[in-house]
Amino acid sequence: MISITDAELEALANQPDQQKTKREKISTHPVLDLPFRSYFLLAVAGSTVSIVFWLAFLNGWLSGSINDSLIGAIIPFSLFTGTGLSPTIWHIHEMIFGFAATVAVGFILTAAQTWTGKSSIKGLPVLAFIILWLVIRLCLWVNQPSAIYLAIILQTLWWLGAIIVYSTMVLGSGNKRNYIFMPLLFALMVMNINILALAVLGYTALSVHFSRTAVLLFCLLMGVLAGRVIPFFTAAGARVEVKTQPVWLTPLLTTVSVLGILIFFINQFIALPFTPAPLLIGAGGLHLFRQYYWRTVATIKIPLLWSLHLAYASLGFGLILLGLSYLSLNSFYLSFGDALHLITIGAMGLMIFAMMARVSLGHTGRALTPHKRVPWIFILMLLSALARVILPAFQQSLLGWNLSGLLWLVAGIIFLIIYHPILTRKRIDSE
Repeated sequence: MISITDAELEALANQPDQQKTKREKISTHPVLDLPFRSYFLLAVAGSTVSIVFWLAFLNGWLSGSINDSLIGAIIPFSLFTGTGLSPTIWHIHEMIFGFAATVAVGFILTAAQTWTGKSSIKGLPVLAFIILWLVIRLCLWVNQPSAIYLAIILQTLWWLGAIIVYSTMVLGSGNKRNYIFMPLLFALMVMNINILALAVLGYTALSVHFSRTAVLLFCLLMGVLAGRVIPFFTAAGARVEVKTQPVWLTPLLTTVSVLGILIFFINQFIALPFTPAPLLIGAGGLHLFRQYYWRTVATIKIPLLWSLHLAYASLGFGLILLGLSYLSLNSFYLSFGDALHLITIGAMGLMIFAMMARVSLGHTGRALTPHKRVPWIFILMLLSALARVILPAFQQSLLGWNLSGLLWLVAGIIFLIIYHPILTRKRIDSE
């Protein structure tokens, strides 16, 4: 006969409570408090790793059989020897969606709580999103067709989950201007799925076209977000009165932007008798004209503000350069791809780092006084954009790629060193 002591009975009785306590401890970890914490850390860490391997590929350090190299001994699979995505598509996808889209979704799901007064997800639902994001990255690293097909399914679930969470918060909230992010997120999801599907099926050029269209959609997204937060942040942070812009400006900017995106996208399939160049230049000019009303000069001594203004200016100039890239100039050649990087690095990258630097402080109960090294993150991102755009135009492509990548890498590492403790600890006012 088996005998059980009183202590053993008590331990068995307490076991469910202990398991519950463990689950509660996990679900209440600070990093799971709203999506922005984990998304910011994952996106920046992922981008730095991606840049390292992209530079290694560009410099030929991963040529030949990687399985015979030191890296092959450490990592039993490689994105550069798989038959799923080409290295170029992998790089594009991870920087647009692994980095930019991850931060954008994290910010929107967090900001929606302020916009609507409804609680966003936290705890175990955020953990589920983290696990999904990590599994997608693993599939892309394996880089075999079956793994890419699985990544497409999981990426779709990630997008649908984010859209559903956001929609449940904004629908019925009484502010219809928040509805615009639902079609924008859905459009980015469609682009994301098509980029992966076309690449794995061998339509690389078409996949690149969808990628570039996704960047233009991000320009539209940045324009909407910037129009909301930059004037507000400037008025509050610089203690100035932001000028009231003409009522026609934003609707016209949105219309020109959407038409430019549509024409750019359609031109790949139907030979239209015109290019999107005038619309791209027009959109860029309207962005810069809009910024005139935001009192940019007043932010020159406030890093969390001048970085946002500089990023928005890069968006305007980047769109203008995209339009000019359609023109053939004998003495100075700027390709569409090179011009696009003023947007992907100078506008998207810089604006994302600037927003993360501010949101990470504000949403953790800290004063909006960044670490003294934070301005260097913004400076490095600007230099990264300039190196990537200017040097290739003077036949120094590899130098431009390397310098740009290294500058981004240093900026990302500085961000992680400064903000990892902030994003993984409790709010100041809850300690």
